[in-house]
Order: sequence, then C-alpha cells, then structure tokens
Amino acid sequence: MWESLKYKFEKYPARMNVASKMIELGLRVGKDHKIYCGDLKISDVALAKAANVDRKAIKLTVDFILNDEKLSNIFENIFPAGTLLKNIAKNLGLGVIEIEVGEENTGILANATKIISEEGISIRQAYASDTQLEEIPRLTIITEENVSGEIIKKFLKINGVIRVSVY
Repeated sequence: MWESLKYKFEKYPARMNVASKMIELGLRVGKDHKIYCGDLKISDVALAKAANVDRKAIKLTVDFILNDEKLSNIFENIFPAGTLLKNIAKNLGLGVIEIEVGEENTGILANATKIISEEGISIRQAYASDTQLEEIPRLTIITEENVSGEIIKKFLKINGVIRVSVY
C-alpha cells in the first residue's frame, strides 16, 4: 500500500513523516481537519513530536490529504487494530513467537499457524507488520501458552523465514 502512496509525498519529506506515523499508529483524518485514533482526537503537537516535524507540517499534511481524493479515501478510513499483546504476554501467561521475514513472504502466516495448530496450541493473536513500512518485517503470534524451543526448527523450514524468536 505504502509504495502506491509514497510518490504523492515524495516532494514533501515532513508530510511523508506525518503520513507514515499516521499509518503506523492507525490514525485517521476527520472531515473536520482533525486527526483521530478511533474517536479520540490527537493533538497536532503530540503528533508533530512523534513524527519529528513542526506543528505546521501536521496542518499542511491534513490539508494535502483532504484535497486529494485517493489520499482522503484512505486516511479517512484508517482505524487502529487494537491492543498488541506482545509486550504484556508474559504477564498474562501467554507465549510469543516472532518471525522475521524476507522478501519472499507468501504463505508464512498460513504455514506458521499450521505448525502451531499441529502442536495443539491455540492462537490468541497474530500481527504481521507491513513489509513496505518496516525495514525488518515481522510476524508476531501470541499463543495461549508458551511453545517449546523445538518448534523453532519447524518455523525455520518455512520459505522466507529469516529468524525466529520464542519467548
């Protein structure tokens, strides 16, 4: 997705930073020219700090988005995906599997979930980072229980998997 939008921002690096941060955080633009995370209004100052730009860049980016039909159709409809359990999994007694993927990544989620299912373990959550937005894309799978280290060997046999961490 990002590759198809990047050219619209290529002449405006600050706007590109803002748009990237918005996509990363699941922020949308409202018709009222405000930025939201779900129904929570985000301050221009907070977003500017997070995107490492000045406040003026936020307003310019929002105006730019709303004046472009393709961009507005995308950015008016972004919603956050919800809580990623990765950082609190240990506290909840859940397992975490992190799989770094390469350029060839078709079927990794399907193969990984099959391996976990064959172990008789339930999956609570799966999250794949965008291969166009992340330098090192990862598939993170949260399981109902910890998985054994032996499962790593099975994951490493999946085409496109570079590295696997289980914790």
